[in-house]
Amino acid sequence: MERKIFLKSLIIGAASTSALAAACKKDDTASTTSTGSSSASTPPSSSNGCAVAPTETEGPFPTHTPASYVRSDITDGRTGYKLTVKIIILSNSNSCNPLANAMVDIWHCDKDGNYSEYGGSGMQATDYTSVHFLRGRQTTDTSGLVTYTSIFPGWYSGRSTHIHVHVYNSSGTSLKVTQIAFPEGSGSAVAQVNGYSKGLTGYTYNASDNVFSDSYATEIAAVTGNTTDGFVLTMSISV
Repeated sequence: MERKIFLKSLIIGAASTSALAAACKKDDTASTTSTGSSSASTPPSSSNGCAVAPTETEGPFPTHTPASYVRSDITDGRTGYKLTVKIIILSNSNSCNPLANAMVDIWHCDKDGNYSEYGGSGMQATDYTSVHFLRGRQTTDTSGLVTYTSIFPGWYSGRSTHIHVHVYNSSGTSLKVTQIAFPEGSGSAVAQVNGYSKGLTGYTYNASDNVFSDSYATEIAAVTGNTTDGFVLTMSISV
C-alpha cells in the first residue's frame, strides 16, 4: 500500500488546520516497544487466510505514556453519545485465531474534535495538555477481545470519524499501528450523530480522507445503535 509522506517540517505554533490534516497522513515508521512510539510499517498480507490490518500513522496526537491508562472506561468526564468499543485481535501467523494477552491502546478525539494531552498550538488551539480523556489500554482475553466504554468521536478538518489503535504483544513489542473507520451514509451512526453541534458541513468522508482514501475496506467497523441507547462498535484486527 502506498504510503504518503508525513509532514517534512512541523513547526509548533505556526501549523494551520490544513497542517493538522497533513500530519495525519500515512507514514513509514520504525519498530518500537510499548512506550507509545510508532510501530513497524508493513503492507497488508492475507497469506494465512485473513487480511492483516493496514499500518497507519499514529498521527500527531499519540498517547504519551499508554501504560499509565490501563482502564476500560476511557470517557474521563467527556460528554457525548455513548460508544461501546469491542475490538478482537487475531493472529495472522496462527491461522487467524484470537490473540490472547495482547495489549491494545486506543485513543480518539472528543465530540468537538480535540485530543487530550495536546493543545495550545496551531494544530489544536484548545489546551488539553494536562488531561487524558479518551485514551486507554486493555489486554485481550482468550477470545482476543478488549472492550472500552467511550463516547462517539467528533471530527476535525481533513479527517473522517476514526479511532487510533496500537497493538503490542504480551512482551510489549509493537505489532501494529492502525486506525478504525466508521460506516457512512444515510442511517449510519455518523449520520445520526451529525457531527454533534458542528453538523457535517465541511466533513471529510472516508473516500476523501488522507489516511483512508487509498483503501479502507479492511479498516471499517460494524457500528450499531442510536443516539438514545448509544452505539456499539465491533472490529476485528488481524496482526
